[in-house]
Amino acid sequence: LRPGRFDRQVVVDRPDLRGREDILKVHARGVVLAPGVDLQVIAARTPGFTGADLANVVNEAALLAARREKDAVGMSELEEAIDRVSVGLERKSRVMSDREREITAVHEMGHALVALDVPDADPVHRVTIIPRGMAALGVTMLRPLEDRYISTEPQLRNMMAFAMGGRAAEEVRFGQASSGAHNDLENATRVARMMVAELGMSDKLGPVSFGRDGMRGADGQILFPSGRPDVSEETARLIDEEVARILKEEFDRALGIIQNRKDLLEGLSRLLMVRETLEGDELRQFVEGSKPIPDPDAERKRLEAEHAARERKTKEAEERSVKARAETAEQLEPIPPPPHTTGELRPR
Repeated sequence: LRPGRFDRQVVVDRPDLRGREDILKVHARGVVLAPGVDLQVIAARTPGFTGADLANVVNEAALLAARREKDAVGMSELEEAIDRVSVGLERKSRVMSDREREITAVHEMGHALVALDVPDADPVHRVTIIPRGMAALGVTMLRPLEDRYISTEPQLRNMMAFAMGGRAAEEVRFGQASSGAHNDLENATRVARMMVAELGMSDKLGPVSFGRDGMRGADGQILFPSGRPDVSEETARLIDEEVARILKEEFDRALGIIQNRKDLLEGLSRLLMVRETLEGDELRQFVEGSKPIPDPDAERKRLEAEHAARERKTKEAEERSVKARAETAEQLEPIPPPPHTTGELRPR
């Protein structure tokens, strides 16, 4: 910005909905798409994705379609590719005990039930207890309907209630909490502290922004990055009290939702342990009562029968392939041996 230099600043932000759709069209030119693929739906499901992320989604979808021996990339491959890019690869090889799987199923179902109850929340897309990435033992995925640049106080509170849903479900179901809510508590505390210290959403402190609240670290000690305190000790204490109060209110709200839906929590978490993944549309039908919750034991037998049928079908296809190769080999004329291998071996 010195004199004689260009003073034009070009801001390259993450693409919006229309931009993501156009980027997907560019990367999908070299890929055969199935007739039912709607790139606008995929663009709506990928808020915050960069151009590189969207290119990775198309590439992952193409690889999945190739592994599944499909002639075109469908919506199912694109949906799975989004989950891989945003959350991580499935790690079905990770062995979890039955107790851990039960805790994870209850935890994730608590998130889902709170998300289905609070107003103006993003719809639930999928709930799974298949480990993904390096740390996640289960994931409750929400599907934003639009790009959001402004968040209201009720929306921020809904985010905290959703984050507290897993911890609340564990306490309702088991009467105790686990370490699985560690990341949820971090996110909820970050949002609450931002509301109080930066956005002025506290009645006790009023519409005042104290900037980036770096007052306290993870160990509770007061931090002064600038070498001097940004707020007084009294104000820091009030900020901590307000943060704790907001978190307690949203935890109590999540706890009330789970207690009112205790039967749903029990039935759906057992079903999730069997299926390992529940789609959002079907989950809403279970919660609304328009579709009965299947019996977990009967569902387990059905899935085992389907797995056995697929294994039998695969084995039969392999046997037919081996037989076809053998018949083809018999129909071919025998190749005569090379001349130098026939007759007697004579000295030169």
